Amino acid sequence: MPLSIRTATAADETAVAALWRGCGLVASYNDPVADFRFACAGACSDVLVGEAAGRVVGSVMVGHDGHRGWLYYVAAAPEARGQGVGRAMVRAGEAWLKAREVVKVQLLVRETNTAVVGFYESLGFAVAPRVVMSRWLEEPAGAMAP
Repeated sequence: MPLSIRTATAADETAVAALWRGCGLVASYNDPVADFRFACAGACSDVLVGEAAGRVVGSVMVGHDGHRGWLYYVAAAPEARGQGVGRAMVRAGEAWLKAREVVKVQLLVRETNTAVVGFYESLGFAVAPRVVMSRWLEEPAGAMAP
């Protein structure tokens, strides 16, 4: 599948949010449209899309805190899986970070999505021995306790 990767524009918002929903990446307490807009407007974040035949079939939200980079919403449309879309999106996110001299990339995998761990391991990611702690500053509707 010929894939072109580019920075998302406002015109991609609906397609990207639908992709994230279709890939099961949206939790009840996340608003994918708000996430998309926030990342696209940020000085240290962006959304990249993979397009094939005029359709958005892949995405990665990328951002950094100055030394650690993060990948979020890595998605490949279900009908495009197994064709290198996910791999291309991860590599595009890494290239975005490298261009900003960020030397480490991280991502989180929800416990409900652990089937993707092998995919990330095949790209050189390793499970990091960390304890992630969280606390809601304001309890969003539909949120479960941390």
